[in-house]
Amino acid sequence: MKKTETNGKINREIFERQATICKAFANPIRLEILDLLGSGEWVVGDLQKRLGISKANMSQHIGVLKAAGVIETRREGKHFYCSLTIPEVKQACQLIHNVLRAQVRNGRKLEIF
Repeated sequence: MKKTETNGKINREIFERQATICKAFANPIRLEILDLLGSGEWVVGDLQKRLGISKANMSQHIGVLKAAGVIETRREGKHFYCSLTIPEVKQACQLIHNVLRAQVRNGRKLEIF
């Protein structure tokens, strides 16, 4: 296999993973979960109470974020803990948040297609 073919396949895999992560980020509750996890590990039940959502809904959001590889969970006794898998997730969310904050500050409206 040629080097350019290998690079092309790697790039395609990265774009596919990026799309998966972007889909996982495409929900305000999940973005809020990621924001909270940016400060450190949380007990899943505490996250659920903080967000004011049902246990079933919390479970669905955790499942999507885990499937995208951006969070991990662990069990300790009766509690499940949740944390970011890599710190870059926090940075990516903050970057997008800052872009949107600048748009709002500049009076730009979000256009929905």
